[in-house]
Amino acid sequence: MNPRARRSLFAALIFLITCGIAGALLDRNAGAQSAGDQSTLRDSLKQFTNTYSVVEQNYAEPMTKDSIDTAIYDGAIPDMLHVLDPHSNFYDPKAYAEMREEQSGKYYGVGMQIMQQGDKIVVVTPFEGTPSYKAGIRPGDVILAVNGKPLSGTGPDGKPVKPATTLEVANMLKGPKGTSVSVTIGREGRSQPMVLNLVRAEIPRTSVDLAYDIQPGVGYIHIKDFAEEATGREVSNALQQMGPIHGLVIDLRGNPGGLLSEAVSVAGDFLQKGQLIVSQRGRAFPPISYRATHGDQGRNYPIVVLVNRGTASAAEIVSGALQDHDRALIAGETTFGKGLVQTVYPLSDNTALALTTYHYYTPSGRLIQRNYSGVSMYDYFLNPADRPHSDANREVKLTDSGRPVYGGGGITPDVKIPAPKPNHFQDVLMDQYAFFNFADDYLVNHTVTKDFKVDDAVIHDFESYLTSKHIPWTEQDINGVRDWIDMSIKSFLFGSVFGQEAELKVRAAWDPMISKAVALMPQAQALEENAKKTISMKTHTTSASVR
Repeated sequence: MNPRARRSLFAALIFLITCGIAGALLDRNAGAQSAGDQSTLRDSLKQFTNTYSVVEQNYAEPMTKDSIDTAIYDGAIPDMLHVLDPHSNFYDPKAYAEMREEQSGKYYGVGMQIMQQGDKIVVVTPFEGTPSYKAGIRPGDVILAVNGKPLSGTGPDGKPVKPATTLEVANMLKGPKGTSVSVTIGREGRSQPMVLNLVRAEIPRTSVDLAYDIQPGVGYIHIKDFAEEATGREVSNALQQMGPIHGLVIDLRGNPGGLLSEAVSVAGDFLQKGQLIVSQRGRAFPPISYRATHGDQGRNYPIVVLVNRGTASAAEIVSGALQDHDRALIAGETTFGKGLVQTVYPLSDNTALALTTYHYYTPSGRLIQRNYSGVSMYDYFLNPADRPHSDANREVKLTDSGRPVYGGGGITPDVKIPAPKPNHFQDVLMDQYAFFNFADDYLVNHTVTKDFKVDDAVIHDFESYLTSKHIPWTEQDINGVRDWIDMSIKSFLFGSVFGQEAELKVRAAWDPMISKAVALMPQAQALEENAKKTISMKTHTTSASVR
């Protein structure tokens, strides 16, 4: 079979599998499709292959391997799936490998986060304990070449080099465990580049990037995602290392979700053994319920969970379960609203199909999924204008103690805390990477210790730096957001000198949403105590009526 025929057959096969999984292939529990349904499926498949054949034979430009792959992988198949819902998706070999890497929580490489500034690839941070960190690479370093291959500028032959992207450089740095990669680094204040030979190692991706006593007796945990065989263990370890506390803030802001099993594990750390965490319901499979298996192990302190519009999926499962059982006070903004569960079906050629097969429901029976009918993909993900402005038209459920909670549009917080909105000057500073680059420049001639404070002298240096880089500023601009500027300067300097954890602690100590969450501890305590009384009274009343 020639390559074109093979691709045409593969495209048709994908279409058939998608339709079939949605119907016949996944209908083993719902009965066979009717003859009419099967006939419609065959007609649709025939129309698809006929259309593909006409395009391949008659398009104005020759259909090369790349254009065929683009038409299939980036066009026909994803568009077909997105008509079903925003989260069903097709993964080509590269995307499938990246997805598996994300879920596994580890990869092999040198362990650094990088970003693109113009035509330069700059180190954001080396992860502690990794080859990059041990070699002395620090934030602000510029990667000039990998294995002798320049990433921009002029090559050895004198010809211009097309600037490499962050993805291209990241792929160059990854490789089998134990193999070597040469990295050429440029650093502010050094006249000559440094050539470092790094040996690739396993780079774990932690889910909990910050966990400590933010105030005496009050713990703080930031969970950035839910990764395979990682998040539940990391949260449990963090709680053990904190020791005795009388309150806890769980920060799920910006958490996009991840694996359901890890969400169940985390929620189970704070609920009583046997309590329902989440249930899945779909057409093709029996309903599945997930319950707390080990219980809270005596963790009866009040909990405040911080959420925002970026809190989604598995993070909403945790938030919804703790809210429905009156175990935590949810604070912040209404969450994203993803209540669709995808099952990943590996296909041929190292591709995969992620198809929505379930809806998930919180313990009270809430469907968290936001409405997506008639909404563009752009608006759904980036401009969710369809979110309800009031709870009047949403489904109403009750928590264990009888408090009303709302479904069909994410998790609505018990206490609304709006996220700080930056002004134009703050946007300019962030867009220009002003703090990141200033930290690199400042450290050339200054030493930063743990007792460092941003005083007027440091601010003067910062203002001089802005002027040298032609970034406009006024005294009013600086004074209007001085506390934020102080925090930003200190956090980037601490990140460069002491590592990522030190940087995150500086940010957390300043964060007004975290401060408000800590202040809500008495309210969270009252919520839990009132819930226990209400549930106890209901149980007593029920018991008396039975007698």
